[in-house]
Amino acid sequence: MMRTRPLKVALLGCGVVGSEVARIMTTHADDLAARIGAPVELAGVAVRRPSRVREGIPADLITTDATALVKRGDIDVVVEVIGGIEPARTLITTAFEHGASVVSANKALLAQDGATLHAAAEEHDKDLYYEAAVAGAIPLIRPLRESLAGDKVNRVLGIVNGTTNFILDKMDSTGAGYQEALDEATALGYAEADPTADVEGFDAAAKAAILAGIAFHTRVRLDDVYREGMTEVTAADFASAKEMGCTIKLLAICERAADGGSVTARVHPAMIPLTHPLASVRGAYNAVFVESDAAGELMFYGPGAGGSPTASAVLGDLVAVCRNRLSGSTGPGESAYAQLPVSSMGEVVTRYHISLDVADKPGVLAQVATVFAEHDVSIDTVRQQGKDGEASLVVVTHRASDASLAGTVEALRSLDTVRGVASIMRVEGE
Repeated sequence: MMRTRPLKVALLGCGVVGSEVARIMTTHADDLAARIGAPVELAGVAVRRPSRVREGIPADLITTDATALVKRGDIDVVVEVIGGIEPARTLITTAFEHGASVVSANKALLAQDGATLHAAAEEHDKDLYYEAAVAGAIPLIRPLRESLAGDKVNRVLGIVNGTTNFILDKMDSTGAGYQEALDEATALGYAEADPTADVEGFDAAAKAAILAGIAFHTRVRLDDVYREGMTEVTAADFASAKEMGCTIKLLAICERAADGGSVTARVHPAMIPLTHPLASVRGAYNAVFVESDAAGELMFYGPGAGGSPTASAVLGDLVAVCRNRLSGSTGPGESAYAQLPVSSMGEVVTRYHISLDVADKPGVLAQVATVFAEHDVSIDTVRQQGKDGEASLVVVTHRASDASLAGTVEALRSLDTVRGVASIMRVEGE
């Protein structure tokens, strides 16, 4: 039998995602009620600009006092889609204190201070769900947190930002430069007016922190994630990648050390073989590749941003939290029992593609090779092209630590025969 008293939902934020959440709650009200076992009622919507027309939302539900809304005491679930650190953090903890569970899409807050939110949820015996914080509509948090709870996840490798993937895909497929591809992404609405959070890797780094924390049962904060943007990727880098049978993606990589004693989380551009499943992810789509002991290799793929996809993830969490509310239970909370240390980027071991501008004269290659050998970085292949006294030298290494590679590059820059280090690209997915 269906409970007649509706579950009341407070919505914090009514932008692209929030308005879509409200629309689906209204248009799919009967289906949601049937799936939950009780009707859900939008009890209030907190916004910053109340004068804006919001189609389908009664004016008497609109308020600018978000604090009063979450303090009402009759709210069952608070849906937070305003983003940022404050006032979101205070509003969420206040919601727990006043008896509400929370569904959030706030990747920045969860990456920076998820421990505080989880502790508050546990203290008040309430749910904190956040599927929409990573990869939009793609079911990823719940599979990692629940479906793979009995497995040992060793690596999470993924494209978790649609804007950067669109730009890099356009550079790869058309030969466009970075700025040209960014301009097209902006014109199509994939990139914000200020694309810094996307192209400099901040957005992906926040998602990497969340994924690493769940995958490895260890608290990983945003500050623990190594971050490198993609603004320096050039058409020449793509040409070199193609010669190696690779393409370039901005990747979030979370992995457990071979001895299992530590973890790393990083975001940076990387070359990956065209044979890797992530190489075929085009446009603004996201995909995450998970490697575990028992399940093996899994890939999750789909739209990673936008109002409707993100709202889909929010509504999925809302249904789960409402069901828990009716049964008097809560879902899984934070799992950080492993408490593994987070290693520095210098300890990461991978392959590298280094492009050097050098003098075109005898002995240069020998000098360069000596520097690599002195820093214990083994060379796999070398390609050299020269003209009019200048040459480009492309070196691809075997696996080496990031610290060893950094020492190598510093030494190379000190050689009189090296005019400059044109680019350094990690090679992943092999």
